[in-house]
Formats: sequence, C-alpha cells, structure tokens
Amino acid sequence: MLSSIDRQILNIAIPSIVSNVTVPLLGLVDVAIVGHLGSSVYIGALAVGSMLFNVIYWVFGFLRMGTSGLTSQSYGRRDSSQMVGTLFRSLFIGTGIGLLFIVFQYFLREAGLYLMHPTEDILPYASTYFDICIWGAPAVLGLYGLNGWYIGMQNTRIPMYIAITQNIVNISASICFVCLWGMKIEGVALGTLVAQYFGFLAGIVFLRVNYGIKIGLSSLKPISNQHEMIRFFFVNRDIFIRTLFIVAVNMFFTSAGARQGSTILAVNTLLFQLFTLYSFIIDGFAYAAEAVGGKYYGAHNLPMFRLTERRLFMWSIILSLAYTILYCIGGRPFLSLLTDETDVLAASMEYLPWALAIPLAGMGAFIWDGLYVGITATRGMLVSSCISAICFFFIYFLLFPSLHNHALWLALILYLFMRGLVQTIIFPKI
Repeated sequence: MLSSIDRQILNIAIPSIVSNVTVPLLGLVDVAIVGHLGSSVYIGALAVGSMLFNVIYWVFGFLRMGTSGLTSQSYGRRDSSQMVGTLFRSLFIGTGIGLLFIVFQYFLREAGLYLMHPTEDILPYASTYFDICIWGAPAVLGLYGLNGWYIGMQNTRIPMYIAITQNIVNISASICFVCLWGMKIEGVALGTLVAQYFGFLAGIVFLRVNYGIKIGLSSLKPISNQHEMIRFFFVNRDIFIRTLFIVAVNMFFTSAGARQGSTILAVNTLLFQLFTLYSFIIDGFAYAAEAVGGKYYGAHNLPMFRLTERRLFMWSIILSLAYTILYCIGGRPFLSLLTDETDVLAASMEYLPWALAIPLAGMGAFIWDGLYVGITATRGMLVSSCISAICFFFIYFLLFPSLHNHALWLALILYLFMRGLVQTIIFPKI
C-alpha cells in the first residue's frame, strides 16, 4: 500500500520518465530517416548538428531547474502572485536568450563547428542543419521555462503530453519534408523546427486552458520586480556554472576515449548507454524531489520535507539495486543488440564492471540535485560539482599512465559518487 507521500512522488516521477523516454526514440527516427537518404554524410551531419544543440541547450537547462524550484516553493506557500511572476520572468529570459542566439547565430555556428571539427564532406550539411534549427531557440528555451513551471506546480502530465505530441509532430513533419517533398537534411531540420514551435505554443495553450493565465502586456509587470529578478538570476547563475562543470566532464570523457582509438571510443560509447538508460528513470525522481521537496520547503513543513527526502532515497536505492542486477544479468545481451562487432563486444566485457557501479554511485547526485533545486540552495550544487570535477581530472591524470581506460572509468565513478557525498555533507548545514 503506497503512502500519501509515495503517491505524490510517483505522480511527478512517472510522467517525467515517460517524457524522458520519448527523447531517444525521436533520435532513432531521425537517424532512420537520414539513414535512407543514400549517403552516410547525412548521418554524420545530423550527429554533429544534434550534438551542438544538445550542448548549447544543456548549458541553459537552468531555465527549467531554477523555475521549478522557485515555483514549487511559491506553490507550497500558496503565493499565486509569485507563481505567476516566476513563470513570466522565466519566459522573458528564456525567449530573450533564444533571440540572442538567432542574432549571433553566425558566431555560434562557426565556434561550434570549429570545436566539433567535422570532415569537409559533412561540414556543409551540418551547417545547413544548424542554420535552420537555430531559429527554434526561443521556442526551446521558452519551453524550458514552461516545463519547469509545470513541474513546480506539481504537474508533470502536461510536459509529458507536450513531449509526446511534439515528437509525433516532429516525426510526421520530417517524413513529409523528406519523403513527400524530396528534401534531404534540411527536411529533418525543418521537421525539428516545426515541432519546437508547436511544443512551445501547446505549452502556452495548456497555460490558458488549465490555469487561466493569459500572456499579454500585463505579463511584463512581474518582470519589473527588481528584487525577484535578482533572486531569479542568483539561483540560475549557480546552476549555470554547475552545468558547465558537468558538461566539461562529459565532453572530456568522450574525447579521452577517442584519443585511445576507435575501439575504446566505441566501448565507452556503448557502456555509457547503460548510464543514459538509468538516468531516464532516476531523473524522474529528481523532478519529484524538486516539486514535492520544494512544496514542503516553501510551506515550512519540515517533518513532511524530511519524510519526502527519506522516501525519495528509498525509491532511488530500490531502483539502483534493480538496475545493477538487471545490468549484471543482461548487460552483455543488451550490448550485443547495439553492435555485432566482436572486438568491441570483447573489449566491453573488460570495462563492464565499471558501468555496473554507475547506478549506486550516481543515485545520490541525482536525488540531491533535485532536493537542492527544490529549496533553491543552488550554491551547494555548484560547490559539489566543482569539487567532484576537480576529483575527476585529478584521478584521471594521476592514474591514466598506469591504468589507461580503467582510470577514465574510475574517475567517472568517483566523480558521480563525490557529487552525492559532498551534497550529503553540506545539506545539514543548509
């Protein structure tokens, strides 16, 4: 029999998990579409273009997290003016940053392609993909704010509906542009662009229908509240810098594997999918930590906040143990589904134990991140990410001469563990 707090957690977590799962499915469809265009350069262009936008938008994920934490606290206090004010501040800043992306798109494209350094045959198609998709930046970042607000309002079903319909529109539009109108990579990019604005407009419609909120000139009034705008930037600044540390570690993990040759790169990429699959589920409970934890923190209900904390960690331990057992039993068969390269599979078995350690090592980082966002104690998140990133690079450079790729995986496991450990130590002081 589930308790009341468990039901609250699952009501937030399950729709969030569904939303997360739709993301890789869309990526597979896009790859399938370009994979039938008659040349591998289209797959390469999609990979490069998608990676560029993934990194850019990931860095600005603070728009969702900061909005979620501030909104959930207002929800707990039943402060409707603050709820609406946070929404409009987030929409204003998100769409404003998106418009700046459009203005400075040339510099963003050149810098991104320089860092990615695609081959000469892929470069023009990757540029085309970027030039089209960059126009969706205001919609993407605006939707970040909307989704964060919905999570803070204890409603993850609307983001789930938006994600599902957005993906259906994306797939349908891409197929129409490519198969019916004879487009190539630009057809997939246009399909993505159409879906981005469809999702953003759907989010606005849900606001009007479910909450009666109109977007008009009166929406600008909360933005002029200087104190609240400073607080919004203060919270998001820490999350922004913290995200830079996480991006640096993840990008270095990929590049360090690439420097060891194509086989090791393939091995690390395959095994990292086990982490990705785990993150889809545990992220849903992190969202629940933001929403439910923030609600009780805003309501100054410490007993219920502590109960939420304990139940979240109970769920995360159960899930992490289940994932570990599942990977122990089905790790090799799963990797066999991803590749039939015998040398890559053989090499993967040597490093599989490291991937098995990811769920238990990383669960604390996910749940604590959610709780810290919920109470907007973002400085603690920044400190933990900084310390754990330093630990990651120290361990890697210290042990790589003797352990090689094992040093890279050990550094990653300790990095995930340290994020959770540091936050555990800091939290009682907060």
